[in-house]
Amino acid sequence: MSAIIENPPVGQRERDVEEVETVTIRFAGDSGDGMQLTGTQFTNTSAIVGNDISTLPDFPAEIRAPAGSLPGVSGFQLNFS
Repeated sequence: MSAIIENPPVGQRERDVEEVETVTIRFAGDSGDGMQLTGTQFTNTSAIVGNDISTLPDFPAEIRAPAGSLPGVSGFQLNFS
C-alpha cells in the first residue's frame, strides 16, 4: 500500500537556495560552554569538504570570570569560502 502526498507538510516544503561566495560564522558563549570545541569541529568539517578557511579564536581574558559577565565570554569566528 502506498500513500500519495499532494501537499507536503509545512516544514518539508522546498526552499530557495542562495549561493554565496564567503560565509562568516561567530560562536560565542560563557567560558566553558564549548565554543572553542564547536568552532574547531565546524572548522575541521569545513576543511574536509574542501573550503578555504580562516579562524579567529577569542579566549576570555580572565581565568575564572563570573558566568554571564562580559570578561568571561568565549568566542570563535570562522570564515570560509
